[in-house]
Amino acid sequence: MDFDQLHTFLEIVRLKSFSKAAQTCYRTQPAISAQIRQLEQDLKTELFERFGSRISLTTAGKIFSEYAEQILELRRRAQDALHELELVPRGELVIAANEATCIYMLPGVFSEYKKQFPAVQLQVNRSYGARVVEAVMENVADFGLVQLPIGEKRIEVVDIYRDEIRVIMPARHPLGDGAVVTCEDIAKYPLLLPKSGTTRARLDIWLEPVQDKIQVSMELDSTEMMKRFVNAGLGVSFLAVSNCREDIQAGKLRAVSLGPEPMARRLGLIYRKDKALSKAALGFIQVVLNHFGDAKPRIETAIKVPSVVAG
Repeated sequence: MDFDQLHTFLEIVRLKSFSKAAQTCYRTQPAISAQIRQLEQDLKTELFERFGSRISLTTAGKIFSEYAEQILELRRRAQDALHELELVPRGELVIAANEATCIYMLPGVFSEYKKQFPAVQLQVNRSYGARVVEAVMENVADFGLVQLPIGEKRIEVVDIYRDEIRVIMPARHPLGDGAVVTCEDIAKYPLLLPKSGTTRARLDIWLEPVQDKIQVSMELDSTEMMKRFVNAGLGVSFLAVSNCREDIQAGKLRAVSLGPEPMARRLGLIYRKDKALSKAALGFIQVVLNHFGDAKPRIETAIKVPSVVAG
């Protein structure tokens, strides 16, 4: 049974004639008759009673005609819904990111996206670095925002943002007097370190020359806790500039570059290479690129030539 057979059947019912239905369906009468025979074989029942040139529906035919109309109506509604989806994307996008990214990077992106795609629901899956990649790989999240680089080859990476990880301290801390802070300088003070993640791994390497001298006061898994504890005088910590910009501007914290070389941070938007991107998903990529200043030319590269932007 197929949609064409149902259409033909209902045309015969409407016109009460095989020959007239053949004309409206642009087929020969034998072809129409063959379609109905095949339909009756599939249903294992007769749909029409024939009295010479006159036809009428059997009891089974009357019952089936109601269902045939419903089936074709559902088909039309499904086609209309899919067409509307192209015009007005809807559905849901799940974004995985860590706490700091959710707080400091995503609100502006989400605000702009909702203006352009008001019918799409945005959900946040708050995770940590490695778990963000896992969420994308497991299709729990459509997109992830993570610190680059990552090693997963099945993930597409769009390099969207760069800033710097600096030492943060109370506004009048002695370390704030220098242009940079070296690992030897930092060894004199208690440290508030992130518990895990890419930043922690990079800091461990930076601190390696003085690992026997450093004083780890606390290991924390929250950016907000780090800032509050630094303000309380419990130690100095390390944060991306974008995560403490407001506190610096308000004079609550100072941030000094690491020496001898600054510790740059790259943030990437990631998604599965084999994932079919809907219009809503493509729109999200474009909004992210525009929001972070990587304007329109990068969207073509990101989607059509992924290797150019891979981390």
